[in-house]
Amino acid sequence: MTSILQPQKEATGTYTFSSRPRALQNRNKYRDPVAEQNEEQAQYGNIMYDRRVVRGNTYAQNILPISAQTDPIEIQRMQEARRRAVARKRAKEQLRPRTPEPVEGRKHIDVQTELYLEELSDRIEESDVQCQTDAFLDRPATPLFIPAKTGKDVATQILEGELFDFDVEVNPILEVLTGKTIEQALLEVMEEEELASLRAQQRVFEELRNAELVEVQRLEEQERRHREEKEHRMKQQREVLRLEKESAKKIAARAFAQHYLADLLPSVYSSLQDNGYFYDSVERDVETEFMPWLMTEVEKTLDKRVFGRTMLDMLIREVVKQRLDVFEKMEQTNHASK
Repeated sequence: MTSILQPQKEATGTYTFSSRPRALQNRNKYRDPVAEQNEEQAQYGNIMYDRRVVRGNTYAQNILPISAQTDPIEIQRMQEARRRAVARKRAKEQLRPRTPEPVEGRKHIDVQTELYLEELSDRIEESDVQCQTDAFLDRPATPLFIPAKTGKDVATQILEGELFDFDVEVNPILEVLTGKTIEQALLEVMEEEELASLRAQQRVFEELRNAELVEVQRLEEQERRHREEKEHRMKQQREVLRLEKESAKKIAARAFAQHYLADLLPSVYSSLQDNGYFYDSVERDVETEFMPWLMTEVEKTLDKRVFGRTMLDMLIREVVKQRLDVFEKMEQTNHASK
């Protein structure tokens, strides 16, 4: 596992390794301290100190092949089993009778009810153990010298009942077993009776607490109704005061307006009268209704007269033109006959 390292040359290309051939030396089974001192001067290459070699426990490396893939159905099955276990545990916790909540100013503590007490600790006791194989084995110690056995072995016969009588010796053991069994049974019965008394006390305490809770809720509801009634009455009183203030402000504003408008109304009426805002209805109807209708009818009559005159002029012009044409034809015929 070891080899003499050659002096390294300048790196000019890829990595190469070469070693001179040499004869295999005879190696002793155990190391020699004198030879180790001489070999310390030489440089050795040990794979235990090579960085390319992985150190540590190979069992701790959970390396899967590249082709290995977890089945999604198996993952879903495991998740479903884990979910059912959590639901089962939660249901057991809900069904288990619980200790009532402590009253104000107190708290619960854990008490051991087992026969033999043991120390409770959140920290788990741990111990680290390491081992490392040495490169060379030490020579074992020289065994002690044991001389050869001399003499003669002798045996004896022991008959039945000389050293041990089963019927006599078994009585203390049976007494201990029966006594411990009866004692354990009595302890279990006492424990069951104690648990029954605790459950009865717990039921009594829960009934008393429920009664107190009902009374507290009744008092809270009564206090809430009183508070709401008080707030409602205060709101109504504030509304009445607000209405009274608004009425007082309106009365004061009305009195001020009447006092201010006492001298203003005559001047306003006179100015409106001067500007023509107050008028006679008959006169206004004549001006707005009758006079426009009369003007419209007059315009229509004048238009008809103008149209009649125009038509008469056109007829006269046509008649005159026709007669003029007849006279011209007559003159032409007369000139032609001459």
